[in-house]
Amino acid sequence: MRVEYINPFVESAFNVLKEVLDSDVKRGDLYLKSTSMSIMGVAALVGLAGDVEGRVLFDMTKETALAVAGAMNGEVFTVLDELAKATIQELANMITAQAVTKLHDLGFKFDLTPPALFTGENMEVSNNLKVEALIVPMELGPIGKIEVNVAIRERM
Repeated sequence: MRVEYINPFVESAFNVLKEVLDSDVKRGDLYLKSTSMSIMGVAALVGLAGDVEGRVLFDMTKETALAVAGAMNGEVFTVLDELAKATIQELANMITAQAVTKLHDLGFKFDLTPPALFTGENMEVSNNLKVEALIVPMELGPIGKIEVNVAIRERM
């Protein structure tokens, strides 16, 4: 996985989270996960196709999702209702749109799928890309943590 693909997602996640949450955001240490992995409870998944193929997953606990949705809407959420879910999907849209703009400026051409939201316990995500996922934890202070999970490769 080339760093040119990863950096725009990391930078965009940092910038968007800092802006919409009006909070300190700290990037944790990067690490790799296998192609099959458990999610924390709420995950927004965006697929990529074109010059590159793969997916970006924004993974968080339900508590973090509720806090993020609350911060973005200026209200308190105690249930992951339709507005809270739509807010998490919009966050994924905002981050990926900014990253894709940067990648297009570098000459990469590809399309995105709309974010799909997955919620639940004991869920696992896997892919058939035969590429490890690079995980970038974004520490959001008292709000929690979002892991930006990027699995991208050049189209074969």
